[in-house]
Amino acid sequence: MKLFKNKILRIVLFLFILMNSIAFFHAYKFTHFTENNAVKTKSPEKLSLIDKAKTLFLGVNNPKPKNNKFPTQKYQIINLKSNKEIECWFIKNKKPKGTVILFHGYVGEKSSMIERSNEFIKLGFNTVLVDFMGSGNSEGNQTTIGFKEAKQVKTCFDYVTRTGEQNIYLFGTSMGAVSIMKCINDSKINPKGIIIECPFGSMYKTVCARFKKMNAPTFPMAGLLVFWGGLQNGFWGFSHNPAEYAKNISCPVLLLYGEKDKSVSREEINVIYKNLKGQKRINIYKATGHENYLIKNKIQWTKDVTGFIKSIQ
Repeated sequence: MKLFKNKILRIVLFLFILMNSIAFFHAYKFTHFTENNAVKTKSPEKLSLIDKAKTLFLGVNNPKPKNNKFPTQKYQIINLKSNKEIECWFIKNKKPKGTVILFHGYVGEKSSMIERSNEFIKLGFNTVLVDFMGSGNSEGNQTTIGFKEAKQVKTCFDYVTRTGEQNIYLFGTSMGAVSIMKCINDSKINPKGIIIECPFGSMYKTVCARFKKMNAPTFPMAGLLVFWGGLQNGFWGFSHNPAEYAKNISCPVLLLYGEKDKSVSREEINVIYKNLKGQKRINIYKATGHENYLIKNKIQWTKDVTGFIKSIQ
């Protein structure tokens, strides 16, 4: 019996070390981009069973996002010193109604914001397109899924404020939306309004969603991934909860969501919307997932954004 118990303990210890080793490696690759010519891991829906197994054990492969196109308008390159040095594009309108600062999502970069920027320019606004740390031409290869990026939102907001601008709007999609929410929660900045697309409810839930998309069990690996990811990057991952940040947001908010989103649940969106304290609107796009809403919903998106801005001007 004693030998049997010892054997069981060794097996349990082996599995514990194995799971934590996998989680540690997975978490690092999830929060650090590769800067070589490695091929990006496909989305879970496009992976074969063998590739899914490899991804579950070895983690995703994310080359550092690069800006692959540039604004057609004249723009100024601005480098700002935050917790990391970040690069921005500043596009000025002739008679601006205000300035919109745009923040991209996970594995994105500021060039992915050009189409949205163009719509805001048509509405008469200056725009500032931002590369978060680790992306585009900004410093490093690290991403913290909105946690440390929140300080970069504050840096950009402060920069535009120093130009004398009073009508500052913040736009963010996915991780960019989360970064905005955390910034307002932490720094108490007061933008004219914010437009946020598909923010996740908590770090743990967004990691669980990635496992579910691969038809893999969330327990215990999702929790281990959040634990090690936070530890590696200097924060407690389980406290990174935009649903809680929403309770401290009182500026006007337009919340946008795609009903087919497999990365963020409608339940998470409902909780965030409920917790927002100030003037708020929510718009749901049918047959739309975790993607650029302009592709399928340009007319409705423009109408929603225009109506929101007019309601608070």
